[in-house]
Amino acid sequence: METTQERDNRLWRIAKARAAFKSHLIIYLVLNSGLWAVWFLTDSNKTGGTPWPVWPALAWGIALAFQYFNAYHKDQFGDALQEYEKLKEQQHTRI
Repeated sequence: METTQERDNRLWRIAKARAAFKSHLIIYLVLNSGLWAVWFLTDSNKTGGTPWPVWPALAWGIALAFQYFNAYHKDQFGDALQEYEKLKEQQHTRI
């Protein structure tokens, strides 16, 4: 069973990961808006094809998606704790 201190530490790590994701998302949106503005003001009508800001936005977006998954959908200790509790309950019902 998890102690209160361990639970607080786990929740603190989750909270820090979520706060970091939100901060990085804001930075992503602001900087990519700036890249698109630069492209629009300097090169939007001169060349055909794919606009160059697509590539940094795509690469950074993929990294941000992984960070989102780790912050909101991955709790390695919580998953193990749930499995432990399930096994413990199964063992008590057999006795």
